[in-house]
Amino acid sequence: MVAITRGKTWVLILLASLLAGCGINNIPSYDEQVKAAWGQVQNQYQRRADLIPNLVETVKGYARHEQDTLTAVIEARARATSIQVDAKTLDDPEKLKQFQAAQAQLTGALSRLMVVAEQYPNLKADQNFLALQSQLEGTENRIAVARKDFIAAVQKYNTEIRTFPGASGTA
Repeated sequence: MVAITRGKTWVLILLASLLAGCGINNIPSYDEQVKAAWGQVQNQYQRRADLIPNLVETVKGYARHEQDTLTAVIEARARATSIQVDAKTLDDPEKLKQFQAAQAQLTGALSRLMVVAEQYPNLKADQNFLALQSQLEGTENRIAVARKDFIAAVQKYNTEIRTFPGASGTA
């Protein structure tokens, strides 16, 4: 009886050591990397949303009769900031789709605002506008990088959970 118990113990120890070394512990780490990468995406979208009121106010001073464009930007910003997708709701495809649609609307509205700005030479020369435009361009680049990093983290996580633990070749 003691020999059988020892045999079972050794089998359990062997299995535990195999599982510990096979990469099963990578899954929680990769999951956390996905959440952190999504946090960076959200940070950059929020940075963009925070720049918009100042940008709109600057343009208002020069392009008062462009109220429709300014209103569209303000409304798109409100929609984009009202839909929040955090790490807990990240796996809800419908919520993510709504979030992406709202961000796309905001991107389109900002593009129209920049077209309006091109029509006003004095606005294009305004230092405040130029600084805001530069910050917005930098933020758009940061959004692109943060989204790329998020996609890479999700890909790494998905590969790990869909293959035999540790066999994905990523560490």
